[in-house]
Amino acid sequence: MKHYRQVIEQPRLRRILPGLAVSALGDGMTMVAVAWLAVQIAPAGQTAIWTGLAVAAYSLPATLGAALFSRLVRRFSGAQLVAADAAVRAVALGAIAVLAVTGRLDPVGYVVLLALSSLLHAWGSAGTYTLVAELLPERDRLAGNALISTFGQAAFVIGPALAGGMAAVTGPGWVIAFDALSFAVLAVSCAFIRRGGTVTPPSTAAGWRIVLGQPRLLGLLGVTCVFFLLYGPVEVALPIYVAHDLGGSPALLGAYWTAFGVGAVAGGLGAGLLHARRLSTVVVGIIVGWGAALLPLALTHAVWAGLAGLAVGGLIYGPFTAICVALFQQASPPHLLSRVLATRTALTIPSTALGTLAGGPAVAEFGAQPTLLLSAVLTIALGVALVVARRLFRAFPGRVHRATPELVTL
Repeated sequence: MKHYRQVIEQPRLRRILPGLAVSALGDGMTMVAVAWLAVQIAPAGQTAIWTGLAVAAYSLPATLGAALFSRLVRRFSGAQLVAADAAVRAVALGAIAVLAVTGRLDPVGYVVLLALSSLLHAWGSAGTYTLVAELLPERDRLAGNALISTFGQAAFVIGPALAGGMAAVTGPGWVIAFDALSFAVLAVSCAFIRRGGTVTPPSTAAGWRIVLGQPRLLGLLGVTCVFFLLYGPVEVALPIYVAHDLGGSPALLGAYWTAFGVGAVAGGLGAGLLHARRLSTVVVGIIVGWGAALLPLALTHAVWAGLAGLAVGGLIYGPFTAICVALFQQASPPHLLSRVLATRTALTIPSTALGTLAGGPAVAEFGAQPTLLLSAVLTIALGVALVVARRLFRAFPGRVHRATPELVTL
Protein backbone atom coordinates (compact mmCIF):
# COMPACT_ATOMS: atom_id res chain seq x y z
CA MET A 1 0.00 0.00 0.00
CA LYS A 2 3.00 2.30 0.51
CA HIS A 3 3.65 2.39 -3.25
CA TYR A 4 0.01 3.22 -3.99
CA ARG A 5 0.11 6.06 -1.46
CA GLN A 6 3.21 7.50 -3.14
CA VAL A 7 1.42 7.38 -6.50
CA ILE A 8 -1.64 9.20 -5.18
CA GLU A 9 0.49 11.80 -3.40
CA GLN A 10 2.24 12.88 -6.62
CA PRO A 11 0.72 16.39 -7.10
CA ARG A 12 0.34 16.55 -10.89
CA LEU A 13 -0.76 12.94 -11.19
CA ARG A 14 -3.31 13.47 -8.42
CA ARG A 15 -4.98 16.20 -10.50
CA ILE A 16 -5.66 13.89 -13.43
CA LEU A 17 -6.62 10.74 -11.50
CA PRO A 18 -10.28 11.83 -10.93
CA GLY A 19 -10.71 12.47 -14.67
CA LEU A 20 -9.22 9.08 -15.48
CA ALA A 21 -11.54 7.43 -12.96
CA VAL A 22 -14.67 9.16 -14.34
CA SER A 23 -13.83 8.35 -17.97
CA ALA A 24 -13.12 4.75 -16.97
CA LEU A 25 -16.60 4.59 -15.44
CA GLY A 26 -18.08 5.94 -18.67
CA ASP A 27 -16.21 3.32 -20.69
CA GLY A 28 -17.36 0.63 -18.27
CA MET A 29 -20.93 1.67 -18.97
CA THR A 30 -20.41 1.50 -22.74
CA MET A 31 -19.42 -2.16 -22.45
CA VAL A 32 -23.18 -2.69 -22.18
CA ALA A 33 -24.48 0.30 -24.15
CA VAL A 34 -22.45 0.00 -27.38
CA ALA A 35 -23.39 -3.63 -28.00
CA TRP A 36 -26.99 -3.28 -26.79
CA LEU A 37 -27.63 -0.23 -28.98
CA ALA A 38 -26.28 -2.20 -31.97
CA VAL A 39 -28.65 -5.07 -31.14
CA GLN A 40 -31.56 -2.60 -31.07
CA ILE A 41 -30.91 -0.76 -34.34
CA ALA A 42 -29.57 -3.67 -36.46
CA PRO A 43 -31.82 -4.88 -39.30
CA ALA A 44 -33.58 -8.19 -38.71
CA GLY A 45 -31.28 -11.16 -39.22
CA GLN A 46 -28.11 -9.03 -39.12
CA THR A 47 -27.73 -8.55 -35.38
CA ALA A 48 -24.46 -10.47 -34.99
CA ILE A 49 -22.75 -8.71 -37.92
CA TRP A 50 -23.67 -5.16 -36.86
CA THR A 51 -22.88 -5.88 -33.19
CA GLY A 52 -19.43 -7.10 -34.20
CA LEU A 53 -18.87 -4.07 -36.41
CA ALA A 54 -19.97 -1.64 -33.70
CA VAL A 55 -17.82 -3.15 -30.95
CA ALA A 56 -14.82 -3.36 -33.29
CA ALA A 57 -15.31 0.22 -34.50
CA TYR A 58 -14.99 1.45 -30.93
CA SER A 59 -11.34 0.35 -30.93
CA LEU A 60 -9.95 -0.85 -34.30
CA PRO A 61 -9.31 2.58 -35.94
CA ALA A 62 -6.86 3.37 -33.13
CA THR A 63 -4.25 1.47 -35.14
CA LEU A 64 -4.78 3.74 -38.15
CA GLY A 65 -4.64 6.79 -35.89
CA ALA A 66 -1.35 5.67 -34.35
CA ALA A 67 0.29 5.93 -37.78
CA LEU A 68 -1.65 8.83 -39.32
CA PHE A 69 -1.35 11.27 -36.42
CA SER A 70 2.26 10.63 -35.42
CA ARG A 71 3.38 14.00 -36.82
CA LEU A 72 0.40 15.83 -35.36
CA VAL A 73 1.21 14.73 -31.79
CA ARG A 74 4.99 14.90 -32.11
CA ARG A 75 5.39 17.56 -29.39
CA PHE A 76 2.60 16.44 -27.08
CA SER A 77 3.30 15.53 -23.48
CA GLY A 78 1.60 12.55 -21.84
CA ALA A 79 -1.21 14.76 -20.49
CA GLN A 80 -1.74 16.41 -23.89
CA LEU A 81 -2.02 13.02 -25.58
CA VAL A 82 -4.70 12.00 -23.08
CA ALA A 83 -6.53 15.32 -23.57
CA ALA A 84 -6.58 15.04 -27.37
CA ASP A 85 -8.00 11.52 -27.27
CA ALA A 86 -10.59 12.48 -24.65
CA ALA A 87 -11.77 15.52 -26.62
CA VAL A 88 -12.27 13.52 -29.84
CA ARG A 89 -14.16 10.81 -27.96
CA ALA A 90 -16.37 13.35 -26.20
CA VAL A 91 -17.45 14.95 -29.49
CA ALA A 92 -18.04 11.72 -31.45
CA LEU A 93 -19.85 9.91 -28.63
CA GLY A 94 -21.91 13.03 -27.96
CA ALA A 95 -23.08 12.96 -31.58
CA ILE A 96 -24.07 9.29 -31.24
CA ALA A 97 -26.02 10.05 -28.08
CA VAL A 98 -27.96 12.90 -29.69
CA LEU A 99 -28.86 10.81 -32.74
CA ALA A 100 -29.81 7.77 -30.66
CA VAL A 101 -32.01 9.71 -28.24
CA THR A 102 -33.80 11.48 -31.10
CA GLY A 103 -34.33 8.23 -33.01
CA ARG A 104 -32.20 9.24 -36.03
CA LEU A 105 -29.30 6.84 -35.60
CA ASP A 106 -28.80 4.20 -38.29
CA PRO A 107 -26.28 1.29 -38.18
CA VAL A 108 -23.89 2.80 -40.76
CA GLY A 109 -23.74 6.20 -39.06
CA TYR A 110 -23.32 4.48 -35.71
CA VAL A 111 -20.29 2.48 -36.85
CA VAL A 112 -18.72 5.53 -38.54
CA LEU A 113 -19.04 7.72 -35.44
CA LEU A 114 -17.70 4.95 -33.20
CA ALA A 115 -14.72 4.65 -35.55
CA LEU A 116 -14.06 8.39 -35.37
CA SER A 117 -14.20 8.28 -31.58
CA SER A 118 -11.34 5.78 -31.43
CA LEU A 119 -8.89 7.38 -33.88
CA LEU A 120 -6.60 8.85 -31.20
CA HIS A 121 -7.08 6.14 -28.61
CA ALA A 122 -3.67 4.50 -29.15
CA TRP A 123 -2.03 7.84 -28.35
CA GLY A 124 -4.39 8.49 -25.44
CA SER A 125 -3.57 5.14 -23.87
CA ALA A 126 0.14 5.66 -24.48
CA GLY A 127 -0.14 9.14 -22.96
CA THR A 128 -1.66 7.77 -19.77
CA TYR A 129 1.20 5.37 -19.10
CA THR A 130 3.78 7.86 -20.36
CA LEU A 131 2.48 10.29 -17.75
CA VAL A 132 3.05 7.62 -15.09
CA ALA A 133 6.63 7.15 -16.26
CA GLU A 134 7.22 10.92 -16.46
CA LEU A 135 6.02 11.64 -12.95
CA LEU A 136 6.98 8.55 -10.91
CA PRO A 137 10.34 6.91 -10.10
CA GLU A 138 10.86 3.42 -11.49
CA ARG A 139 10.15 1.71 -8.17
CA ASP A 140 6.61 3.16 -8.13
CA ARG A 141 5.70 2.61 -11.78
CA LEU A 142 4.24 -0.88 -11.39
CA ALA A 143 1.97 0.47 -8.64
CA GLY A 144 1.09 3.44 -10.86
CA ASN A 145 0.30 1.15 -13.78
CA ALA A 146 -1.77 -1.08 -11.51
CA LEU A 147 -3.73 1.89 -10.17
CA ILE A 148 -4.50 3.18 -13.68
CA SER A 149 -5.51 -0.24 -15.01
CA THR A 150 -7.55 -0.87 -11.86
CA PHE A 151 -9.63 2.23 -12.66
CA GLY A 152 -10.71 0.50 -15.86
CA GLN A 153 -11.30 -2.77 -14.07
CA ALA A 154 -13.16 -1.09 -11.20
CA ALA A 155 -15.40 0.55 -13.76
CA PHE A 156 -16.70 -2.93 -14.57
CA VAL A 157 -17.97 -3.24 -11.00
CA ILE A 158 -20.18 -0.14 -11.14
CA GLY A 159 -20.35 0.76 -14.84
CA PRO A 160 -22.10 -2.28 -16.38
CA ALA A 161 -24.59 -2.59 -13.53
CA LEU A 162 -25.36 1.13 -13.71
CA ALA A 163 -25.57 1.00 -17.51
CA GLY A 164 -27.81 -2.06 -17.46
CA GLY A 165 -30.33 -0.41 -15.19
CA MET A 166 -30.10 2.94 -16.98
CA ALA A 167 -30.43 1.41 -20.45
CA ALA A 168 -33.47 -0.61 -19.37
CA VAL A 169 -35.20 2.60 -18.22
CA THR A 170 -33.96 5.34 -20.57
CA GLY A 171 -32.32 3.46 -23.44
CA PRO A 172 -28.60 2.95 -24.30
CA GLY A 173 -28.31 6.36 -25.99
CA TRP A 174 -28.34 8.10 -22.61
CA VAL A 175 -25.62 5.77 -21.36
CA ILE A 176 -23.40 6.79 -24.27
CA ALA A 177 -24.22 10.43 -23.46
CA PHE A 178 -22.74 9.87 -19.99
CA ASP A 179 -19.60 8.37 -21.56
CA ALA A 180 -19.24 11.46 -23.77
CA LEU A 181 -19.56 13.69 -20.70
CA SER A 182 -16.98 11.63 -18.80
CA PHE A 183 -14.41 12.14 -21.58
CA ALA A 184 -15.15 15.85 -21.58
CA VAL A 185 -14.31 15.87 -17.85
CA LEU A 186 -11.03 14.07 -18.55
CA ALA A 187 -10.09 16.51 -21.32
CA VAL A 188 -10.68 19.48 -19.01
CA SER A 189 -8.69 17.92 -16.15
CA CYS A 190 -5.71 17.37 -18.48
CA ALA A 191 -5.73 21.05 -19.45
CA PHE A 192 -4.45 21.93 -15.97
CA ILE A 193 -1.47 19.56 -16.07
CA ARG A 194 1.73 21.52 -16.70
CA ARG A 195 3.97 20.25 -19.47
CA GLY A 196 6.86 18.17 -18.14
CA GLY A 197 10.23 18.04 -19.86
CA THR A 198 11.18 18.26 -23.49
CA VAL A 199 9.35 15.82 -25.72
CA THR A 200 11.24 14.25 -28.58
CA PRO A 201 9.36 14.26 -31.90
CA PRO A 202 7.57 10.94 -32.16
CA SER A 203 8.20 8.32 -34.78
CA THR A 204 6.33 5.10 -35.29
CA ALA A 205 9.57 3.64 -36.61
CA ALA A 206 11.31 4.54 -33.34
CA GLY A 207 8.75 2.55 -31.37
CA TRP A 208 9.12 -0.40 -33.70
CA ARG A 209 12.92 -0.32 -33.43
CA ILE A 210 12.74 -0.62 -29.65
CA VAL A 211 10.23 -3.49 -29.79
CA LEU A 212 12.06 -5.38 -32.55
CA GLY A 213 15.35 -4.98 -30.70
CA GLN A 214 13.97 -6.65 -27.58
CA PRO A 215 13.05 -10.33 -28.24
CA ARG A 216 11.36 -10.53 -24.85
CA LEU A 217 9.12 -7.56 -25.64
CA LEU A 218 8.39 -8.87 -29.11
CA GLY A 219 7.44 -12.25 -27.69
CA LEU A 220 5.17 -10.72 -25.07
CA LEU A 221 3.56 -8.50 -27.68
CA GLY A 222 2.96 -11.44 -30.02
CA VAL A 223 1.41 -13.59 -27.31
CA THR A 224 -0.73 -10.68 -26.10
CA CYS A 225 -2.07 -10.07 -29.61
CA VAL A 226 -3.09 -13.72 -30.02
CA PHE A 227 -4.62 -13.75 -26.53
CA PHE A 228 -6.68 -10.64 -27.25
CA LEU A 229 -7.67 -11.97 -30.69
CA LEU A 230 -9.14 -15.08 -29.07
CA TYR A 231 -10.93 -12.94 -26.47
CA GLY A 232 -12.53 -10.65 -29.09
CA PRO A 233 -15.51 -12.92 -30.00
CA VAL A 234 -16.66 -12.84 -26.36
CA GLU A 235 -17.67 -9.17 -26.71
CA VAL A 236 -20.05 -10.10 -29.54
CA ALA A 237 -21.24 -13.47 -28.27
CA LEU A 238 -22.06 -12.42 -24.71
CA PRO A 239 -24.65 -9.66 -25.44
CA ILE A 240 -26.33 -11.84 -28.08
CA TYR A 241 -26.29 -14.82 -25.72
CA VAL A 242 -28.01 -12.70 -23.07
CA ALA A 243 -30.52 -11.09 -25.43
CA HIS A 244 -31.45 -14.10 -27.57
CA ASP A 245 -30.45 -17.34 -25.80
CA LEU A 246 -31.47 -16.26 -22.31
CA GLY A 247 -34.08 -13.68 -23.31
CA GLY A 248 -32.48 -11.32 -20.81
CA SER A 249 -32.28 -7.56 -20.44
CA PRO A 250 -29.38 -5.09 -20.50
CA ALA A 251 -29.41 -5.35 -16.70
CA LEU A 252 -28.44 -9.03 -16.95
CA LEU A 253 -25.65 -8.22 -19.42
CA GLY A 254 -24.48 -5.58 -16.96
CA ALA A 255 -24.45 -8.17 -14.19
CA TYR A 256 -22.15 -10.46 -16.20
CA TRP A 257 -19.65 -7.67 -16.86
CA THR A 258 -19.92 -6.52 -13.25
CA ALA A 259 -18.97 -10.00 -12.07
CA PHE A 260 -15.90 -9.81 -14.26
CA GLY A 261 -15.11 -6.36 -12.88
CA VAL A 262 -15.29 -7.45 -9.25
CA GLY A 263 -12.69 -10.12 -9.92
CA ALA A 264 -10.55 -7.82 -12.08
CA VAL A 265 -10.33 -5.16 -9.36
CA ALA A 266 -9.05 -7.69 -6.85
CA GLY A 267 -6.60 -9.09 -9.38
CA GLY A 268 -5.43 -5.67 -10.52
CA LEU A 269 -4.73 -4.48 -7.00
CA GLY A 270 -2.70 -7.63 -6.41
CA ALA A 271 -0.42 -6.94 -9.40
CA GLY A 272 2.18 -5.30 -7.18
CA LEU A 273 2.64 -8.61 -5.33
CA LEU A 274 3.78 -10.34 -8.52
CA HIS A 275 6.87 -8.24 -9.28
CA ALA A 276 9.21 -11.01 -8.14
CA ARG A 277 7.49 -13.74 -10.17
CA ARG A 278 8.78 -15.05 -13.49
CA LEU A 279 6.89 -13.18 -16.21
CA SER A 280 6.42 -16.18 -18.50
CA THR A 281 4.81 -18.21 -15.72
CA VAL A 282 2.38 -15.41 -14.85
CA VAL A 283 1.45 -14.78 -18.48
CA VAL A 284 0.80 -18.46 -19.23
CA GLY A 285 -1.20 -18.85 -16.02
CA ILE A 286 -3.40 -15.87 -16.92
CA ILE A 287 -4.04 -17.17 -20.44
CA VAL A 288 -5.00 -20.69 -19.37
CA GLY A 289 -6.97 -19.41 -16.40
CA TRP A 290 -9.05 -17.01 -18.49
CA GLY A 291 -9.88 -19.73 -21.01
CA ALA A 292 -10.97 -22.10 -18.23
CA ALA A 293 -13.07 -19.36 -16.61
CA LEU A 294 -15.17 -19.08 -19.80
CA LEU A 295 -16.20 -22.74 -19.69
CA PRO A 296 -19.11 -22.38 -17.22
CA LEU A 297 -20.59 -19.66 -19.43
CA ALA A 298 -20.02 -21.72 -22.57
CA LEU A 299 -21.29 -25.08 -21.32
CA THR A 300 -24.36 -24.22 -19.22
CA HIS A 301 -27.33 -21.85 -19.25
CA ALA A 302 -27.10 -21.39 -15.49
CA VAL A 303 -26.74 -17.67 -14.82
CA TRP A 304 -24.98 -18.23 -11.48
CA ALA A 305 -22.34 -20.44 -13.13
CA GLY A 306 -21.59 -17.83 -15.79
CA LEU A 307 -21.38 -15.09 -13.18
CA ALA A 308 -18.98 -17.14 -11.06
CA GLY A 309 -16.84 -18.00 -14.08
CA LEU A 310 -16.50 -14.37 -15.16
CA ALA A 311 -15.68 -13.29 -11.61
CA VAL A 312 -12.84 -15.83 -11.42
CA GLY A 313 -11.75 -14.87 -14.93
CA GLY A 314 -11.51 -11.22 -13.90
CA LEU A 315 -9.43 -12.14 -10.85
CA ILE A 316 -7.02 -14.07 -13.05
CA TYR A 317 -6.80 -11.45 -15.79
CA GLY A 318 -6.56 -8.44 -13.45
CA PRO A 319 -2.73 -8.12 -13.22
CA PHE A 320 -2.08 -8.69 -16.94
CA THR A 321 -2.01 -5.09 -18.21
CA ALA A 322 0.05 -3.70 -15.32
CA ILE A 323 2.70 -6.42 -15.68
CA CYS A 324 2.99 -6.05 -19.45
CA VAL A 325 3.22 -2.25 -19.36
CA ALA A 326 5.85 -2.36 -16.60
CA LEU A 327 8.06 -4.52 -18.80
CA PHE A 328 7.73 -2.04 -21.66
CA GLN A 329 8.57 0.85 -19.33
CA GLN A 330 11.70 -0.88 -18.08
CA ALA A 331 12.99 -1.71 -21.56
CA SER A 332 12.21 1.61 -23.30
CA PRO A 333 14.22 4.87 -23.25
CA PRO A 334 12.14 7.49 -21.39
CA HIS A 335 12.05 9.94 -24.33
CA LEU A 336 10.67 7.22 -26.65
CA LEU A 337 8.27 5.61 -24.21
CA SER A 338 5.09 7.15 -25.62
CA ARG A 339 6.09 5.88 -29.08
CA VAL A 340 6.77 2.37 -27.83
CA LEU A 341 3.51 2.21 -25.87
CA ALA A 342 1.59 3.61 -28.84
CA THR A 343 3.12 0.84 -30.97
CA ARG A 344 2.00 -1.71 -28.39
CA THR A 345 -1.51 -0.28 -28.21
CA ALA A 346 -1.72 -0.01 -32.00
CA LEU A 347 -1.27 -3.78 -32.20
CA THR A 348 -3.14 -5.02 -29.14
CA ILE A 349 -6.29 -2.95 -29.73
CA PRO A 350 -6.85 -4.26 -33.28
CA SER A 351 -6.16 -7.78 -32.08
CA THR A 352 -9.25 -7.61 -29.90
CA ALA A 353 -11.17 -5.77 -32.60
CA LEU A 354 -10.28 -8.35 -35.27
CA GLY A 355 -11.44 -11.06 -32.89
CA THR A 356 -14.65 -9.10 -32.46
CA LEU A 357 -15.11 -8.84 -36.22
CA ALA A 358 -14.58 -12.59 -36.52
CA GLY A 359 -17.06 -13.08 -33.69
CA GLY A 360 -19.92 -11.61 -35.73
CA PRO A 361 -19.83 -14.26 -38.50
CA ALA A 362 -19.02 -16.97 -35.93
CA VAL A 363 -22.12 -16.15 -33.88
CA ALA A 364 -24.22 -15.91 -37.04
CA GLU A 365 -22.98 -19.33 -38.19
CA PHE A 366 -22.66 -21.34 -34.97
CA GLY A 367 -24.58 -19.41 -32.32
CA ALA A 368 -23.50 -17.36 -29.31
CA GLN A 369 -22.74 -20.12 -26.81
CA PRO A 370 -20.71 -22.31 -29.23
CA THR A 371 -18.65 -19.19 -30.07
CA LEU A 372 -17.92 -18.70 -26.36
CA LEU A 373 -16.82 -22.35 -26.14
CA LEU A 374 -14.56 -21.97 -29.17
CA SER A 375 -12.91 -18.91 -27.62
CA ALA A 376 -12.35 -20.78 -24.34
CA VAL A 377 -10.84 -23.89 -25.96
CA LEU A 378 -8.51 -21.97 -28.28
CA THR A 379 -7.32 -19.74 -25.41
CA ILE A 380 -6.46 -22.76 -23.27
CA ALA A 381 -4.69 -24.28 -26.28
CA LEU A 382 -2.59 -21.11 -26.62
CA GLY A 383 -1.45 -21.41 -23.01
CA VAL A 384 -0.62 -25.10 -23.44
CA ALA A 385 1.36 -24.32 -26.60
CA LEU A 386 3.45 -21.79 -24.66
CA VAL A 387 4.18 -24.35 -21.95
CA VAL A 388 5.29 -26.86 -24.59
CA ALA A 389 7.47 -24.22 -26.30
CA ARG A 390 9.19 -23.39 -23.01
CA ARG A 391 9.92 -27.06 -22.30
CA LEU A 392 11.29 -27.59 -25.79
CA PHE A 393 13.52 -24.56 -25.31
CA ARG A 394 14.92 -26.02 -22.11
CA ALA A 395 15.52 -29.38 -23.80
CA PHE A 396 16.97 -27.98 -27.06
CA PRO A 397 17.92 -24.35 -26.28
CA GLY A 398 20.00 -23.58 -29.36
CA ARG A 399 17.75 -25.11 -32.01
CA VAL A 400 14.42 -23.92 -30.58
CA HIS A 401 15.75 -20.43 -29.81
CA ARG A 402 16.73 -19.96 -33.45
CA ALA A 403 13.35 -21.21 -34.64
CA THR A 404 11.00 -19.30 -32.29
CA PRO A 405 12.97 -16.75 -30.24
CA GLU A 406 10.02 -14.43 -29.75
CA LEU A 407 7.83 -16.97 -27.94
CA VAL A 408 10.30 -18.89 -25.80
CA THR A 409 12.16 -15.89 -24.39
CA LEU A 410 9.14 -14.50 -22.56
